[in-house]
Amino acid sequence: MTADDLKRARALWSFRGSRRPDWAIEPGPGQESVWDYPRPPRIDHSKRVVRVKYGETTVAETRGAVRVLETASPPTFYIPPEDVRTELLVRAPGTSICEWKGSATYWSLELDGSKAPNVAWSYETPFPEFDEIRGYLSFYPNKLVCYVDDHRVSGQLGGFYGGWVTPEIVGPFKGQAGTGSW
Repeated sequence: MTADDLKRARALWSFRGSRRPDWAIEPGPGQESVWDYPRPPRIDHSKRVVRVKYGETTVAETRGAVRVLETASPPTFYIPPEDVRTELLVRAPGTSICEWKGSATYWSLELDGSKAPNVAWSYETPFPEFDEIRGYLSFYPNKLVCYVDDHRVSGQLGGFYGGWVTPEIVGPFKGQAGTGSW
């Protein structure tokens, strides 16, 4: 991606966290609106227990996750590699480009002869602004069972984005048809 391509991609977004659209859900006490998150995204450190499971196997567990907060998306939790059972992961084919974070690497899970494809992603060489998440892994809650503290996470709709929907997060969220430029 050239510098001009990157600049064009970053300019496409209609909302940047400076104001909530009229149709956004008003957050109640203790809630966060994804429409208050900034663009470019912000990194937020979390001390909550973040756990990822495949069946009865714990794939990752940490109190050292970081959340990436971006306008219109539920937070994405990134887990330090030392808190992930990386021996269960194999690199999956393909990549994608995030105009804010860089080129994503995808990971599949292999356990006891079964394979769960494309369950996680990471940024091995992120853009400098996101170097803090270099090598950290995020998991799709639509493909594995994910928890934040004792709350089971719901996945962001649409199949591409990997936001973690927890009870304190209100939207609506991008991901469904027609929301690509939110």
